[in-house]
Amino acid sequence: MVIYDYQAGRSRACAEAFLAGYQGYLQCDGYRVYEGVIPVGCWAHARRKYDEALKAESKNKGRAHKAISFISQLYKLETQAKNKQLSPQAQYQLRQEKALPILIQFKAWLDEASDKILAGSYIGKAIKYTINQWPKLIRYIEDGHLGIDNNITERDIRPFTTGRKNWLFSKSINGAQASATLYSIVMTCRANDINPYYYFQHLFKVLPNREKGDDGFTDLMPWNVQLDFDYS
Repeated sequence: MVIYDYQAGRSRACAEAFLAGYQGYLQCDGYRVYEGVIPVGCWAHARRKYDEALKAESKNKGRAHKAISFISQLYKLETQAKNKQLSPQAQYQLRQEKALPILIQFKAWLDEASDKILAGSYIGKAIKYTINQWPKLIRYIEDGHLGIDNNITERDIRPFTTGRKNWLFSKSINGAQASATLYSIVMTCRANDINPYYYFQHLFKVLPNREKGDDGFTDLMPWNVQLDFDYS
């Protein structure tokens, strides 16, 4: 399920309102407004900072290159797990056996390097970010259901950010909320391999025949709908 939600700002209160009652893991960036959950860091965010530092390095194989090599080893393990279609339990075991030693070596390298670089440099900022986010960044090895990054979420955000190039803003709060609802339905269809066009056709055909006050829409959720025609 993919859900878009409109909030008037990016304050802590907005996050608390959306996540009210939720307990569990939340994979996110380093923005400090998420409380009451177990935050899981994103290695893609960490790596981007080293990519920026790499462009500023005078050496071909400086500290940024070394940090990226550590992160690449972690991603290589994730690729192996995906190719082998490992179960969450098997993925957990792989991470504990192979990823954890890499993380231990990387952390030792970070601690040593942090005392030798300028805090305001690109590599200094990258290392500081990684150290500050470390408890969140290594949390993915605790559970095989967790991802090493939140690239899936960022991929689902991209259509909305691309769409913003075609409009400046929503003219009202109701319009913004309607856009969020529409995008939620469309992207949830995509996540369940259903063509949104045919799904909406199905909704427009079925919904008018529903009784007034009938709130039982579970059968109409994208993961429950079986369309009678080819929608590929």
